[in-house]
Amino acid sequence: MHIRNLEENEYEFLLDMMYEAIYIPHNKPPKEELLNSPHIKKYHEGWGRKGDRALIALNKDNQPVGAAWYRLFKENQKGYGYVDDNTPELGIAVIDAERGKGIGTLLMKKLFEQALKDGYTSLSLSVDPNNIKAVQLYKKLGFKQCGSSGTSWTMVYNISSN
Repeated sequence: MHIRNLEENEYEFLLDMMYEAIYIPHNKPPKEELLNSPHIKKYHEGWGRKGDRALIALNKDNQPVGAAWYRLFKENQKGYGYVDDNTPELGIAVIDAERGKGIGTLLMKKLFEQALKDGYTSLSLSVDPNNIKAVQLYKKLGFKQCGSSGTSWTMVYNISSN
């Protein structure tokens, strides 16, 4: 398993993973429709701006199998997991066939290291509490629930104290 920064020509895979990361257990809209809805579009529109970072996991055949990313939001354009203007909100997804192999944990740990290098002391996320496997992973990694937004929990990870 190899993890590195996402390259420009892999943006479509990042979009695939962003779609995969959205937990809608029934009647999930098609990728283009969902990713272009106003409340989701802000997560990827103009990707590559200051505060954006994405890592990609590649298998032994150099095929992408997962990604973890973060984006810094401002109070006037909050994401679902917004905590403050200095805490990027992260997302993560691993393709179905590769889940349960520790790739998500590895991606998250590398993302924490990168965030620290980028000058951040914490990361936040939004998770549906019904997405049991994701909640378990986040808690295992040290995320703490700090609020809610609609039906989702907002969780935060303090990089500097872990």
